[in-house]
Amino acid sequence: MIQSMTGFAAASAETPRGRLSVELRSVNARFLDLQFRIADDLRALEPALRELVTARVSRGKLDCRVYLNDAAAPAANELNAQALAQLRELAARVQKEMPQATPLRVADVLRWPGVMAQAPFDEAETRGLATELMRRALEELVGSRTREGAKLAAAVAERVAAMRARLDDIAPLVPRSLAAYQAKLAERLREALGSVDDDRVRAELAVFAAKADVDEEMTRLKAHLSEVDRTLAHTGGRDSAIGKRLDFIAQELNREANTLASKAASQEISDCALELKLLIEQMREQVQNIE
Repeated sequence: MIQSMTGFAAASAETPRGRLSVELRSVNARFLDLQFRIADDLRALEPALRELVTARVSRGKLDCRVYLNDAAAPAANELNAQALAQLRELAARVQKEMPQATPLRVADVLRWPGVMAQAPFDEAETRGLATELMRRALEELVGSRTREGAKLAAAVAERVAAMRARLDDIAPLVPRSLAAYQAKLAERLREALGSVDDDRVRAELAVFAAKADVDEEMTRLKAHLSEVDRTLAHTGGRDSAIGKRLDFIAQELNREANTLASKAASQEISDCALELKLLIEQMREQVQNIE
C-alpha cells in the first residue's frame, strides 16, 4: 500500500481534569523521527503511546503532542483543608516575623496553588483514554496518508507512462539515426585520410557503432519502468521499503538517461534523453514523499 509521509490528525475527550488531547503531525524524512511533546504529569504515558505509533508508522518526521487542557475542567468548588492549614501556618509565621506585613486577602488564598481541591487523577483511567485517543488519531493519520499516497502513486504512474511513450517514439529512430551518422562520419574520415582506405574507415565505424549503441540503455530504462509499475502495484501489508525502493529506481533511471544522452547519435534522441531526465526528476519529487 502506497502511503504519503505527510499528514495531520487529532483526537480529544473530556476527563475530570479537563480535555485530554492528542495531535499528530508528520512530514517526509529519510527514517522515522518520532518526537513527543507531552505534559509532565502525563509523561508516564509516553512508552505505551510511542509503541502504538511505531506499530503503524515506519517513516517520516512525526511530532506527537499530548496535553491536558485544565481550563476546560469544571471549576473546583471545594477547599483543600490540608493546603489551607499549611497556608495559615505560613501566614502566621510571616506575620510574627514581619508584623507590618499585609494579611492575606481571600483572593490571595484562593489563588494559592493547591488550596482549591481538584478532581483526583486516576492514572489507569487516563492511560486507557490516552491509548484510545492515540489509536483514533493514528487511524485518521494513516487514512489521510493513504489517500495522499494514492495521489502520489497516480502522479508517478503518469510520469512512467510518459517516459515509456517517449522510448517507444524513438525506438524506430535509433537504427536510422545511427546509419545516417555513420554515413556522415565515413565521409569525413575519407576526407581526413586523403585517400580511400575502406578497411580503416570500417574499423573506425565499428568502434563508433559500439560506442553509440543505445539498445542496452533503452532496454534497462524499460526494465526500470516495469519495476516502478510493479512497486506501485504492491498491495501487501505494511512495507517501509516502497519509498526507498522507488527512490533507488529513480536514481537508476537517471543514470541510464544520462548515458543515453551521451551516446545520442541524433538530435531527436538527445531531446528524448533530456525529456526523460525532466520526467525522472518530477517523479523523484513525488517519490520523496512516499513512505
